[in-house]
Amino acid sequence: MNRWILQLLPFLVWGRQLKIQNIIDDLMAGITGAVIVLPQGVAYAFIAGLPPEYGLYTAIITPVTAALFGSSFHLISGPTAAISIVVMSVASGIGDLNLSQYIAAVLTITLLAGLIQLALGLLRMGAVVNFISHTVVIGFTAGAAVLISASQLKHLFGVTVPNGLSFTEGMNQLIGQLGDTNLYSVSIGILTLVSALIVRKINKKLPHLLIGMLIGSVSCLVLDGANNGVSLVGALPGTLPPFSVPDLSVDTVQSLVSGAFAVALLGLIEAVSIARAIAIRSHQQINGNQEFIGQGLSNIVGSFLSCYPGSGSFTRSGANYDAGAKTPMAAIFAAGILALIIVTVPGITTYLPLPAMAGAILLIAWNLIDFHHIKQILKANKSEASVLMITLLSTLLIELEFAIYIGVFMSLAFYLRRTSKPTVMDVAPIQNHTKRSIKNINRYNLEQCPQLKIIRIDGSLFFGATDHIQRKIRQLTNHTTEANFILIIGKGVNFIDVAGAEMLIQEINRLEQKGGDILFSSFKGTVMDELDRIGYLDKLNKKRFYEFPESALREGIERLNTIRCQNCTANIFRECPKG
Repeated sequence: MNRWILQLLPFLVWGRQLKIQNIIDDLMAGITGAVIVLPQGVAYAFIAGLPPEYGLYTAIITPVTAALFGSSFHLISGPTAAISIVVMSVASGIGDLNLSQYIAAVLTITLLAGLIQLALGLLRMGAVVNFISHTVVIGFTAGAAVLISASQLKHLFGVTVPNGLSFTEGMNQLIGQLGDTNLYSVSIGILTLVSALIVRKINKKLPHLLIGMLIGSVSCLVLDGANNGVSLVGALPGTLPPFSVPDLSVDTVQSLVSGAFAVALLGLIEAVSIARAIAIRSHQQINGNQEFIGQGLSNIVGSFLSCYPGSGSFTRSGANYDAGAKTPMAAIFAAGILALIIVTVPGITTYLPLPAMAGAILLIAWNLIDFHHIKQILKANKSEASVLMITLLSTLLIELEFAIYIGVFMSLAFYLRRTSKPTVMDVAPIQNHTKRSIKNINRYNLEQCPQLKIIRIDGSLFFGATDHIQRKIRQLTNHTTEANFILIIGKGVNFIDVAGAEMLIQEINRLEQKGGDILFSSFKGTVMDELDRIGYLDKLNKKRFYEFPESALREGIERLNTIRCQNCTANIFRECPKG
């Protein structure tokens, strides 16, 4: 079959490899997945400000499409907590909308996000998520967890706080209404939370959220919560995902496209990072571009079938792998079983109290915070810690889509900062060593030749790094030193662009005027080929390049000022004239 078709339709590849045992394993994993996603789908829709069925619709349509067109065998897509809170922030930020208008806006976000993701995948930009640092993702997720928790406190306390408020405004409103706290709501919410924690402690394989919500529902009936001011979720429609039409008016699209881009980016970061994390365990090769396409198509299709934006779920993907899933059929089975539950048991949420939902969501939010890595980052270095804190605070204090952009900008800024300052290490041969072993002068406490300095560069000589490297060369060869010769060991150099080559020529010309030179050794063949291709190998002079440092040193030592050598007692090189 045509390779291009197989890349476009990856399910044709794994579909031909299905075996009876694989199907059985996938079915069992699918049952587990359906049990896990049932309470999560309702909870995440709640976070997104949508009726509960929209979370379940997203848990049916999105994972099937993503499984068919993605590359991961174990990634389970669908509603997630982080995406849900961003969707609510974006949709509620365009004005005071009634429920039908709000749903239409969310569907528009879903379509736009899917189109953006698909475009990035078709443009083969799957590597773009590599430039978003892990620290930014951890900071944003922690901030999102705080926002999610804050959004549920009104349901836990049984008070009324308008939607669409900022974090600080919402907390002020909540604090002002604590005197009206409904103790029935608080009791049900805390009981749900504690029950779920106990169940998880007893056996992590049990559906602790589902059991916690069930206990919360029973307690509400026992306490007669419905007649004591406790709000209920209500019954589901009992239908499969209906056809829907996003609002594609120019004004709506213009007001939502920026937020949709942030949703798309966050969704891709979640999906690809989770797929790669699972692939480490499964030893599967993940195609980032294909994942982009799968996520994009899942959201595009979902926008016309009453779904809001979805992405990869770490909880459900990990559980899917642990349950023994072998192919993406597990995701399809889970979606089918969930659809069957919705159609046959629509009243499953009839007596589910909102405080019980709030208790379950508080536990979900707590689990989103990666305390282990946050502690490591805070201890590691100040720059990473500052990125973490700025991203987290941005998430709390400004609109979420802009917090994502700030995190992305900071990731790129710190990446460029690191690459623009490649390691330039002073090295020298170990004296009286049978082999000319060249080592770090600081680590081995080595002396340097006063006239010939040796440096090793680890990084690329591109336009962003030329200033840093040039300053190092001039520092070693300024008027206060005797050094006029530099040997650059380039085995750690991966690339030299025109700006880097021009800088080297400039420094060679400067040192030649002083009777010195720059020599090169140990550069990779690919670097030499690229220099030759762009015409700079001849400009730099091929004779300056040596395969090994020993050859370059012999050439450099012969050109040193012998009068200075006679008065030097360092004896750095075996070839040094005796002082």
